[in-house]
Amino acid sequence: MTTAFLLTVLLALGIGVSLGLLGGGGSILAVPLLVYVAGLPAKEAIATSLLVVGATSAVAVIPHARRHRVRWRTGLLFGVAGMTGAYAGGRLSAYVPAAVLLTVFALMMLATAIAMIRGRRPRPGRTVPRELPVGRVILDGVVVGLITGLVGAGGGFLVVPALALLGGLSMPVAVGTSLLVIAMKSAAGLAGYLADVHLNWPLALAVTGAAIVGSLGGARLAGRIPEAGLRQAFGWFVIAMGVLVLGQQLPGNLRHSPWLWAGAGILAVAAAALATLTRHRDPHHGGSLTGGRV
Repeated sequence: MTTAFLLTVLLALGIGVSLGLLGGGGSILAVPLLVYVAGLPAKEAIATSLLVVGATSAVAVIPHARRHRVRWRTGLLFGVAGMTGAYAGGRLSAYVPAAVLLTVFALMMLATAIAMIRGRRPRPGRTVPRELPVGRVILDGVVVGLITGLVGAGGGFLVVPALALLGGLSMPVAVGTSLLVIAMKSAAGLAGYLADVHLNWPLALAVTGAAIVGSLGGARLAGRIPEAGLRQAFGWFVIAMGVLVLGQQLPGNLRHSPWLWAGAGILAVAAAALATLTRHRDPHHGGSLTGGRV
């Protein structure tokens, strides 16, 4: 058992915590871990990440469901629509340069993160239905699936904001429902990869087991952290990942410049801080994401 194997399994705990707590981040964390730490080829790393993220999300749904933080109809419809959109996005990706896709995705992540940090403007007297309207769920699912299919990401970064900001679900419910969607999409993606890619099953199962353990801990934390804090944590996490993805698209000499990364970090912090200050200065913003109980 090598040091790389042990380190990969240990770091996989963080993948699980991210999924259980935030309902996203699994694939964006898993693929670099499997490529740069475990040393897997890119396609095998992607296929393994789909197994890890899918199985972990499926297990992490359970504690959320026990605490009534999963909207089953909404999640299933969103998942099926997202799988359809992801297939179309995957076909379209062959016609768009990878650097363009990832740059657009990173910018979208930053915009989404700032929107999550600012939160949703409450509407007096507005109540959130237990399940979201079918048409809205299908439309959002297809759009999110199309985007994630284009860039090959799991979609938690977009599913949670779609459910929370557009659908009006509370953050804990959006996180729990997002896990159901991610499990469905990951299973569909893995089925496609297994026809051509062979997995390192001992490594894949060990990483999956560690991620599942982390996800159960993350799910327990999700119910104890105040909603505003959970939303802020999600936003900052997405900003960090967005800056990382954006930086990877730069030329090699710039990509490894510490000054560039320091500047990017400062800009990301400043953008998020500005969004937070704007939120607090808005007299109509009550700090609630949903404006009603779910």
